Amino acid sequence: MGWMFDIIGRLIARLQKPANHCEPLTPNYLTALRDTLQPGDVLLVEGKGNISGIIKYLTQSTWSHSALYVGPIAGTATDGEPHVLIEANIDEGVVSAPLSKYLHCQTRICRPVDLSKADCGKVCRYASERIGLGYDFKNVIDLMRYLFPWPVTQRGRRRTIALGSGDASRIICSSLIAQAFDAVRYPILPKITRVESETARREVAEIRHPSLYVPGDFDMSPYFMVVKPTLTRGFNYKDMCWADLPQVHIITHARAQSL
Repeated sequence: MGWMFDIIGRLIARLQKPANHCEPLTPNYLTALRDTLQPGDVLLVEGKGNISGIIKYLTQSTWSHSALYVGPIAGTATDGEPHVLIEANIDEGVVSAPLSKYLHCQTRICRPVDLSKADCGKVCRYASERIGLGYDFKNVIDLMRYLFPWPVTQRGRRRTIALGSGDASRIICSSLIAQAFDAVRYPILPKITRVESETARREVAEIRHPSLYVPGDFDMSPYFMVVKPTLTRGFNYKDMCWADLPQVHIITHARAQSL
């Protein structure tokens, strides 16, 4: 059956198209993004391709792709820019990439709260060691079946789907990152079960199958903090230049601020 999913996967890959060109959110957005990102951060991306549209529709989320920021990777560069991201692409498998790759895309930084330095290193190494793995096309197909609003319960759908190919050499973007955090037992969206006894009640977390994760789960997770580059660098709304204000007012205000 594996050859069939490979053929289907190649057909799916043909649906991909380059992201539509758009201007960065702010003039210095790449610099702000570069200065803000830290190893262990998850970078969510709003893709523009056909497959991205399907993922966003099925997950009801803005985000269709995710990458892990690990910092500069020795010996890798594109046009002199070091690769700092690890990601799994539908047409390449697990690869490293420069930050500028997503300069013209809407992005969001999700940061694991209080992740220790040692565990952060383990998370980054886990992802880096998987560069070269193939893309799990069957996992994508299974996710579509799992997320599509069939007239059955999610539990019923989960029981009828063998998620992923079962091939350790294949993976998708969100599963790669989920596995990396699972390696240090850092929670994303675990299943919480309440256990009651005669003396106390406690909550027990159960790790979800990595194949069930989608990019938007990192945004929804109560254990990841959304970090906005435009705010971490310092923001003063008085410095905004508004089109409906006369230029003399803007210049006067700028001079006043410099005094």
